[in-house]
Amino acid sequence: MKKIGIIGAGTMGHGIAQVSAMAGYDVWLSDREQPFVDRGLQHIEANLDKGLARDKVSAEVRDQTLAHLHGTTDLSVLASEADLIIEAIPEQLDLKIDLFKQLETLAPSSCIFGTNTSSLSIKAISTPLKDPGRVIGAHFFNPVHIMTLLELIVAETTRDDVVEATTHYGRTIGKEVIHVKDVPGFATSRLGVALGMEAIRMVEQGVASPEDIDKAMVLGYRHPVGPLKLTDMVGLDVRMHIGEYLADALENEAFRPPELMRTMVAAGNLGKKSGQGFYSWS
Repeated sequence: MKKIGIIGAGTMGHGIAQVSAMAGYDVWLSDREQPFVDRGLQHIEANLDKGLARDKVSAEVRDQTLAHLHGTTDLSVLASEADLIIEAIPEQLDLKIDLFKQLETLAPSSCIFGTNTSSLSIKAISTPLKDPGRVIGAHFFNPVHIMTLLELIVAETTRDDVVEATTHYGRTIGKEVIHVKDVPGFATSRLGVALGMEAIRMVEQGVASPEDIDKAMVLGYRHPVGPLKLTDMVGLDVRMHIGEYLADALENEAFRPPELMRTMVAAGNLGKKSGQGFYSWS
């Protein structure tokens, strides 16, 4: 692989673009509007500057990474001669299908399509395409430039050569790669969302404060971040939709969002991105 396209310049998209460029790939980052692209590139530069200040990144790596990065709103420019395209757009099945259908007309037939979905069926995304075998789930974790896991979700339709090539890409960008079957919630979301929903129910029932619940998991189970703070970081609205989907798909009410979560989402308290969730981020 030489050229990689990342669609969606938000938190996940610009993170994937950064680690790919740091590994020496020629990376094109795209979004619907130029200000979104510019903001994503600015976040990458800020991350690199922070790494430079902390002696985690050399000036040479910083400069080389920025040289490998390009921004565009034109999908035809991104897709032309691309070896791998990863989408990091909102978790809506129809949006992802429509995007990949469009990319089929623009990208080379050899180009692999990766979806950064954290819960949607890879088979459902790929089946409407002319070549479902080129699609694989590539689930990254936030913040992408720090978290070492890459969960590859392999559908029944995904070709072996696609799995092999994407696994190689993941290892090249410094990730530990795991392979998971295409089942609702995969491995990480299924376990993580179940823990998060139960933690919210505990707050709802007055068992303990969000801070103490998180501290229990961080200190008692060595989690790097507690389930409530993680929910804030992911976004309460995003996790609520995933919970609804998993509750129905798995016929398991443990995933059903608690009333407290619905109330917070309705009030606009979505977590870090809104400035307020279980914690104040202002």
